[in-house]
Amino acid sequence: CKTFHQQIIFFRESEFHKEVSCNSSNYGEMCYHDNSLVSASLEALIQHLVPTVDYYPDRSYVFTFLLSSRLFLHPYELMTRVCHLCVEQQRSGDALLDKIRFREVAPKLVQLLTEWTETFPYDFRDERMMRCLKDMTHHVARGDEYSWRAMQQMTQRLIKRLSALGQYEEAVAALNAVAMERPASLKSKQASGQRSDVLSVCDDPFILAQQLTHIELDRLSFIGPEEFIQTFAMKDPLENHKVQLSPDRKTSNLEAYVNWFNRLSYLVATEICMPVKKKHRARIIEFFIDVAQECFNIGNFNSLMAIITGMNMSPVSRLKKTWSKVNTDKFEILEHQMDPSSNFSNYRTALRGATQRSETAHSSQEKIVIPFFSLLIKDIYFLNEGCASRLANGHINFEKLWELAKQVSEFLVWRQVICPFDRDRRILQYLVTTPVFSEDELHLASYESEGPENNMEKDSRRSLRWV
Repeated sequence: CKTFHQQIIFFRESEFHKEVSCNSSNYGEMCYHDNSLVSASLEALIQHLVPTVDYYPDRSYVFTFLLSSRLFLHPYELMTRVCHLCVEQQRSGDALLDKIRFREVAPKLVQLLTEWTETFPYDFRDERMMRCLKDMTHHVARGDEYSWRAMQQMTQRLIKRLSALGQYEEAVAALNAVAMERPASLKSKQASGQRSDVLSVCDDPFILAQQLTHIELDRLSFIGPEEFIQTFAMKDPLENHKVQLSPDRKTSNLEAYVNWFNRLSYLVATEICMPVKKKHRARIIEFFIDVAQECFNIGNFNSLMAIITGMNMSPVSRLKKTWSKVNTDKFEILEHQMDPSSNFSNYRTALRGATQRSETAHSSQEKIVIPFFSLLIKDIYFLNEGCASRLANGHINFEKLWELAKQVSEFLVWRQVICPFDRDRRILQYLVTTPVFSEDELHLASYESEGPENNMEKDSRRSLRWV
């Protein structure tokens, strides 16, 4: 039995320049092309989400509209309007008949709210959303005991998910606080021998790549799909004002994941610049090349790109004497795979291959697909920026929303993979808490390893020492 997240991968390709036929509804026009919704008024889209005794919205529509509606109105406003419409549509003026009609529609309303709470649980960190959910539970309780029990179970699952989110955010904050401790200067650190290096913690590239994959999948699993949209959900193009998304509108889990990428890059650079001996630095470079290769084999493109980024930072790349001791053939192949030219065409080909492998996987390991996350965010951002959310007639451009949902739904499938590798807590602790150098400290450490080669580097070292 496929999960809801797997079932939503069926979006149709957009055809932006074809004529469309329009069907009228009581809430304004809904325009279709080849049986695919392409535009509609906001009121019509809200009405289309509301279940009735004889109707339940298509799951692809539910996901797409719940995801992107926050471009136009706050989730609380949407929920209030949907619940109000669902109740009002059953009113006939006859109390007994109203109760019977609501009892018939209640299971479908519960189904809609279940899909909402399971796919976008973070919307319910808003106390108003929880109050609305509680009010609907009381309303359902008066008409249908079965639906009332389903609402209670749904609420319990939601509270459990939000509790896990709070614990995760507290844990990340605690780890970040430890990691913010500054390492001592290179010379004193080496003299005292207090700081371990990565090879003393793990000298097997495959195991380190596995532990990196644990971190990636753990952090991916807490990113809400709505966070992609909320990064640019600032205002409704039809209205000349900001949508009030309230202080609890957050993209913190997405931002924490981007920060993890940056940390890994700086960790790689720190590990390379730290050793005094050239032979040791070369060995660490070769080790990280092997780790990057294993990440590629696993399908962990985010860690792969973070490692490449760290090795290409100027404090590392300038260590020419060190690099001369390294066989760079494998590294050059990996760089070619992640080459940004032609809009990362080589990487996108590799990502498609990993995705196809995942879809036909016979083992948990083959299911792993961890995209280069910053590029995924950019793709979604440029899709939003490059195409109007509103058409000239005031309709919402639903073709655009289909495309946004298509990209985000693919992420949801990747996010739900459970990492199959054994955890090594010592390695994991090292990767997420070991202090790393800042950019200035990296340059100083690099100059300590291999002295300045020109006047510009001499001036740079001099200015850094005065800081």
